[in-house]
Amino acid sequence: MKILFVGCGDIGQRIATQLQAKYQCYGLCRDVSELPSHIQPIAADASDNQQLAVVFQQRYDVVVVTMTPDTPDEDGYRRSYLQCATNLKTVIDQAEYVPQSVIWVSSTGVYQDQDDWIDECSAAQSKTVTGAILLAAEEKIRALRCHTSVVRFSGIYGPQRLGLLNAVKRGIGRPAQPEQWSNRIHIEDCSGFLCHLIEMVNQGEILQPLYIGTDDEPVTQHDLRQWLAAELDIMLVEEAVKHGSRRRYRNQALADSGYELKYPTFRQGYRAIIAASKLQN
Repeated sequence: MKILFVGCGDIGQRIATQLQAKYQCYGLCRDVSELPSHIQPIAADASDNQQLAVVFQQRYDVVVVTMTPDTPDEDGYRRSYLQCATNLKTVIDQAEYVPQSVIWVSSTGVYQDQDDWIDECSAAQSKTVTGAILLAAEEKIRALRCHTSVVRFSGIYGPQRLGLLNAVKRGIGRPAQPEQWSNRIHIEDCSGFLCHLIEMVNQGEILQPLYIGTDDEPVTQHDLRQWLAAELDIMLVEEAVKHGSRRRYRNQALADSGYELKYPTFRQGYRAIIAASKLQN
């Protein structure tokens, strides 16, 4: 089976590393100089329709799209997510060979705050411009003439994604009230779950149209930071923020797929990060 990773960054490279012994892995990105040797490089820009059309003259069985905006604003999201989705729609509609499945990585940023728990049946009605762009891109993908599945990841953390942990190390806490919820998933589970979906496709299983990629336990910012502070033996000073998330996500479809999280809660994930950091020091 041939797998094309569009926007082959950290997550795409992790998936390819896990699957290289079994499948042919191709990585499409503008700069292929950093791709590992087990990924066959394709130097192209997914926002360029002509370049993408040339790439899809080859036959790929699964396409995994993990775009990253070059700037975290409206223009950056339009150039990456929406333009890529638009081009994929045009190119695949005209392609001689259609992939078995396109897996599109999106974000839980498409939801607005609400007191009820959010799952795959909840309506996505983002009030942000970037969230609206993500939803528009998803709609383009769902209109492809092949099977598609969208994975909306919550806050991704890991050894190279240490923003919250570093804030705690600086002693920055959050108040208990009003409750501000944090939904997280370790990057190894991001890649692990996507590998699981690819294996399901290879086995002839039909993927759900939507998955929320998050771990088993949402936690308030206050409780999470207090727990981390205890693990690190740090005192915190609580700093209030004007806008905090009230969203809590369930990962029912992920669980129903049979995937078992390596880090089912923030505790296992951050303990592994902290332990690895101590070994490096």
